[in-house]
Amino acid sequence: MGTASKWLNKAVNGLRSFAYADEGERPKIGLALGGGFARGIAHIGVLRVLEEHEIPIDFIAGTSVGALIASTYASGTSLNDMQRQGSQTSFHDFGRWTLSRMGMANNERLEMFFHKFTPAKYFSDMKIPLSIVAADLITGESIHFTDGEIAPALRASCAYPGLFLPVEYQGRILVDGFLTETVPAEAARDLGAELVIGVHLEPGLLKSAPRNTIEVISRSFSILQTAAAQLWHKDTDILIEPDVHHVLWDEFAKTPQLVAAGEAAAYAALPQIKAALAGSFERHPSLGTPGSRTHTSRRS
Repeated sequence: MGTASKWLNKAVNGLRSFAYADEGERPKIGLALGGGFARGIAHIGVLRVLEEHEIPIDFIAGTSVGALIASTYASGTSLNDMQRQGSQTSFHDFGRWTLSRMGMANNERLEMFFHKFTPAKYFSDMKIPLSIVAADLITGESIHFTDGEIAPALRASCAYPGLFLPVEYQGRILVDGFLTETVPAEAARDLGAELVIGVHLEPGLLKSAPRNTIEVISRSFSILQTAAAQLWHKDTDILIEPDVHHVLWDEFAKTPQLVAAGEAAAYAALPQIKAALAGSFERHPSLGTPGSRTHTSRRS
């Protein structure tokens, strides 16, 4: 799909989300889950509130840990099972330290970790249409995986630069999708979403000194992301931001607090979401006009 036609498709999808009051239809909803290591467990709380209030999810996209949560949920895994596993997770479940010039660990174990939840192997096995976002380290493009095997796309999306080795797949050298789409709103829009709910996990800047090289890298990227223009806002209609900035990258033991933070943030956004479904939604001006930008991305 050419850049011009992709732009037109996103613009139409974005504008259609405001036209449903008269037609008696609801917009197709896409959920875009951002990255954040252990902080990603907050996504479970967001999903729980959406389920409890019967908010439909027609499409789901994920970056980094958001890709793991998105693919697991799209496979049909229950949120209780996801939360139970989250509290038991450690770095060694998905990473193995290694000596390499390209990183400090590989994430091959992530494939086995994913299959703790589901035997699903392909995107076609998903119960909800899924997009996984990774970044091409050579071209700087955002790559949207929507078919084929899930495991290599998931590993690529979670290959945090400097920590995990890049993943070579389909002739590309791929790293964590947060570099190009901190929140994969564009990926959700490309799937066909007319209303995009984005979940952003703000890392914040902790007051304590970094404990190790990983935290130096992580905080450096956090500073860059905070200072840079957040282009994904343009494709986001409703933004949910759980208060998880105080949680370190590996604090999986804080699963109950993280889930609670996700629930609280989702509850706060419910009036806006329900207004959108009723056709009376007004997009916050700070988020810009949906589909109003052209971004370098490819679908794979």
